[in-house]
Amino acid sequence: MTFLRQSLAIAAKDLRSEIRTKEALNASLAFAVVIFLLFSFAFDPANLNIDVNDYAGGLLWLAFAFAGALALNRSFARELQNDCLDALVASPAAPGVLFLGKALANFALLLAVEIVSLAVFSVLYDVRLRAQLGWIVLVMFLTTWAITVIGTAFSALTVNLRMRELMLPILTYPFLIPALLAAILLTADLFAGKPISAGNAIWLRVLVAFDVIFSLLSVVFIDIVLVG
Repeated sequence: MTFLRQSLAIAAKDLRSEIRTKEALNASLAFAVVIFLLFSFAFDPANLNIDVNDYAGGLLWLAFAFAGALALNRSFARELQNDCLDALVASPAAPGVLFLGKALANFALLLAVEIVSLAVFSVLYDVRLRAQLGWIVLVMFLTTWAITVIGTAFSALTVNLRMRELMLPILTYPFLIPALLAAILLTADLFAGKPISAGNAIWLRVLVAFDVIFSLLSVVFIDIVLVG
């Protein structure tokens, strides 16, 4: 309970800081909306010869992954001022507590961006979400946590690098390929009106396994990343 309570305290601190500045929130949301808008011109969803469901899942998660990198890059970078990161590492809280708190804050931030972006996406591409909304929300939760865990871990790894804005996506995206592939395939099926069944449930299991494995690995090894 102490572990979780300390993690929630760090998450609340990060969310309060983000609410005051809105730096990551505004940048990520604006990026996702602009991507959707530009691709709506390129693909012309109103064209009856184009089935939007063929590429909607890939476009959605492509935008979410890129927007997530913008938000996650600030996770540990904001602690560099006034040596706040050194103070957090030197505090009695375990490194795993620090990581989980950062991850929870990032998860809430990314979900907020994705919910607003999904509404914009459904309008621009005329995608009907209501029929499969429950499954779509589940896939969003699982995939967003996967992005959050990997992104937060590599944000800690690259925080002291001079080119961390470039290095974070380079390191993050290769690890996210299984999770993003599963999310794209599941989302495409759900947008086409196909519920998750025996034929595609394997991808849901991939997401769950990915989240569990990398969450445990990140919590266990984050002290090596932060402390060395």
